[in-house]
Amino acid sequence: MIFIDASALIAIIAGENDADILADRIEADRIRLVSAVSAWETVSGLCRIHAFSITAAQDILKRYAATGGFDYVQIGEREYGLATQAYADYGNGRHPAALNMGNCFAYACAKSNRAALLFKGHRFTKTDITAALLT
Repeated sequence: MIFIDASALIAIIAGENDADILADRIEADRIRLVSAVSAWETVSGLCRIHAFSITAAQDILKRYAATGGFDYVQIGEREYGLATQAYADYGNGRHPAALNMGNCFAYACAKSNRAALLFKGHRFTKTDITAALLT
């Protein structure tokens, strides 16, 4: 089981250098999870970093998630607690991992579902999360 962070989705959709490696890792897992927060952060990142329109970013993410058979996880009280703890332990201004809100919720959703977290970059490597791939 894998939870896919927005950083990985942005890299894949935008065709960044490591897109194929990240996409292959997703393909290797039968259960692929995302959340509304990671989807929102993906759309936001595609617009901000890669100049997608909001509609284009939403459409391509929706198609990619449908084709990939992604399941949206619910965010409830348990995830709130885990995200808050992630902020206390690894949050921006508190720890070298410098997790932001989206990162904290990706961490929480992965932990709550006992899933490995697929991400790009090094923030999560400074936490206790199980990484799906080290990039």
